[in-house]
Amino acid sequence: MIRPRATFLWLFPLVLFGFAYVDKEQNASGGDWRRASREPIGLAPSPADTADPVVQVYAARAVRWRGYFGVHTWVSVKAHGAPHYTTYEVNGWRLRGSGTSVSISDRPPDSRWFGNAPTLIADLRGEAAADAIAKIEAAAASYPFAGTYRVWPGPNSNTFIAHVLRHVPELKADLPPTAIGKDYLGDGFFARSPSGTGAQFSAWGVVGVLAGLEEGLELNVLGLTFGLDPLDLAIKLPLAGSLGWPRDPVAAAPATEATGA
Repeated sequence: MIRPRATFLWLFPLVLFGFAYVDKEQNASGGDWRRASREPIGLAPSPADTADPVVQVYAARAVRWRGYFGVHTWVSVKAHGAPHYTTYEVNGWRLRGSGTSVSISDRPPDSRWFGNAPTLIADLRGEAAADAIAKIEAAAASYPFAGTYRVWPGPNSNTFIAHVLRHVPELKADLPPTAIGKDYLGDGFFARSPSGTGAQFSAWGVVGVLAGLEEGLELNVLGLTFGLDPLDLAIKLPLAGSLGWPRDPVAAAPATEATGA
């Protein structure tokens, strides 16, 4: 006879995978990932209509089977009057071809990631965004793991974005629990949380704990995040992500004055 507790232990991973499957399939465009859509989905303001500086942070389910477990994250910026956005991210295939994993391009910030629709995590505009852009440029240049890439436990795309966010605390970005690699600190053990509103301990991204006003309380076990987020009334789970009532990043962004022409 199978005990109820043992049954729960078997069913729990299946339930998490079920949430991940639904989320990935609902946000995917379908078809072969190599020919999947990279089109924007309308979350970013058009440079033609918005002269003010803009900073946005996005996450989308990763490519192929990895998407059931985690997301790919990136940050996009637009300076005052700029005709296009600049997107900062890390790609493993870029490392193999150019010697650095850091990619700086003008791809649309809200474009699908090989068919997977992105989610807006943070949004900053006006004078605050103008100040943040300079910090983002400097943080991207100082990324210490540009010559290394590992899907698990890092360093990867989420390690890079967490590094950038620690230098731009005004974004107050809460990376999703599915951003595997965000807790990788290399040989260090202590750091500010990516949102800049707390602190964390992490041993090579494999085990750790984080507490912050934006993130809530997180426990990292083998790179998988479990946690509680009181601000969003959410629980954080591996594969499934945050289950609760997330705030609108645009509405939650601090009010800023527009920059002059």
